[in-house]
This record gives sequence, structure tokens and C-alpha cells, in this order.
Amino acid sequence: MTITDYLTKDWDESKTLTREECLQILNFPDNQLDLLIEAAFKLRTKYKGNRVNIQLLTNVRSGNCTQNCAYCAQSRDSQAPIEKYKSVSDDKLYGDNNLVDEFHLSRHCIGLSGMGFTDKEIEELAERIAHMKKSGTHICCSIGFLTEHQARILKAAGLDRINHNLNTSRRFYPEICSTHTYERRIQNIRMLQSIGFEICCGGIIGMGESKEDVVDMLFDLVAIHPESVPINFLLPVKGTRLANRDISGLTFEYGIKILCLARLLLPKSDIRCAAGREIYFKGHEKELFKVADSIFASGYLTEGGQSLEATFRQIENAGFTWAIESKDE
Repeated sequence: MTITDYLTKDWDESKTLTREECLQILNFPDNQLDLLIEAAFKLRTKYKGNRVNIQLLTNVRSGNCTQNCAYCAQSRDSQAPIEKYKSVSDDKLYGDNNLVDEFHLSRHCIGLSGMGFTDKEIEELAERIAHMKKSGTHICCSIGFLTEHQARILKAAGLDRINHNLNTSRRFYPEICSTHTYERRIQNIRMLQSIGFEICCGGIIGMGESKEDVVDMLFDLVAIHPESVPINFLLPVKGTRLANRDISGLTFEYGIKILCLARLLLPKSDIRCAAGREIYFKGHEKELFKVADSIFASGYLTEGGQSLEATFRQIENAGFTWAIESKDE
């Protein structure tokens, strides 16, 4: 039985997809995409309803990172002309948090560049998180590698979720970063889960990886089972090692197949179409929101993005509602 045969019937979510079947999905005929999208839509509706979760992202510490990730404007090897600072102002951080509360967005995501932090830096961050948590905001933090002691400090401050992406497959990882290993990422995630953090973990598509690499990454995500799976589509940044990467293969059709596969493999997780949404899925929002239930608005760390107001209109025009999460969820 082919994957098409499964898709023409009611999708059995207890079915464990094989690696070969996953590759069939990534090679699915473009003229039959509706079958694939509808299968994903059934699961999206079952577990996520009709709403789209919107996250706002604040870059709390920018640039001067000791890691050499090939895609990143903030890496030590990057020549990208970005703003660099050790700590964003309270006015900016708390102002963004107020926006999240004012518009009832799903959560406030805060990112800090760097591989490691001192206990003093973590304690200062914890104080800011505790301040923002007073309003009940759901907060996610992307912060490199923490010690268990540091993670517990942030947990005590009220931090809900930590983002730590796999980015790609174990095999391909050395091609994009050599300052730490893939296994170290896995170990860090397991430590955070043991403390009780929700996990946000996904990857980046378009860095030169194969379809087999995409499947392997998604299988590792299934083993982690994160609450949120952000799928980013490469935005080549001038001054980075991937500035001239050929992105002609990043079509809407290929992107939606990856998101559909993520939904079929992780039906209960938030599937987030993150960086690249405004470019690669432009004009296909209705199809996108049938699969993905989570997005960013207002930018991605060093790259700009769609305004909140435009995002609201786009979601509503596609026939969906944007999330309003209660404080006691």
C-alpha cells in the first residue's frame, strides 16, 4: 500500500510512518497536494481547532556569539551588519511583553545569543522574567546551553518553555556548526525536560540538507516530543556562510509537504511555520493554516517580519481565528 492509499482513507494517527513513507510524502506529487493537506488538516482541527497561535519575539541579547552556526547573523563568523548589544533595555523588553498581553497573544518568546552564560547573567534574566510573569504572560526563552543549576533558577522565576532547536539531522549537523555537537543539544533538551520545562524544538530547511536529513531530524523530534515544533525556511543573510545558498528548491509545495509531515508525525504538537513564512508561503495562507497552527509576528531576531495588525487580517481572511489564551490555561 502506498502513502496515497493511506491518505485517501481516514488517517490512522496510531500508524507509525516508516522512513520510506516519510520520503514518499516529501516527494508527493504536487498535483495531489490537496490529499496531503486535508489529511494534515484533520489532525490540526482535532488537536488545535481553528485558531492560530501568535508569538512575539524579542531579541534580548544580540550578536557577539561564540558559536559558528553558518546560517546565523549573530555567529562569531558572521559579517552581517546587525545591531549588537549585551542586554536590551527594560523599556523594549517590558514594552513587548505589554503588547503580548494587550493583544492576548499566545506567548512572549525571548532570545539571547550565546553558547553559555554566567550564573550572575542568569540571575539577572530571572529577575526580568519574574517581573513579566506578574501579568501571567506565557514566556519561552531561547538561550543556548544552560547548566542544571541555571535552568532551575529560570524555572523558579516562572519561565514556562525553552527553545532549543536541533536545526538539522545528526549527519548534516557538522556542515553548519562545529563549536558544539548535535548530541550536546539532545542532552541539553533531556535535562530541561527532566526539570519540567515545556520544550520548543525544530529545525531549518534549505541549508543544503537532503530530504533524508529532513526525515531523520523529524524522527529525532518525535523521540523528543516537544510541545512546539518551529520549522524555519532559510533566509540567506548577507555576511553569513549561507549568504549565497541556492534557495530555488524552497517552493511553497516543498515547504507545505514538510509541514504536513511534521503534523502527521507530531499531531499534538504546535507546528509553527517560523522564519520565511512571509516569503515562501505568500499567497498560500489558507493552505498553510490548514497545517500549521502557530506563527511569529513582528520579526525574527535580526530579520524583519509582518506587523501584528497585518498578521491578524491575514489569519482572518484565510478563515481562521488568532489565539486568545486565558491566563489560567
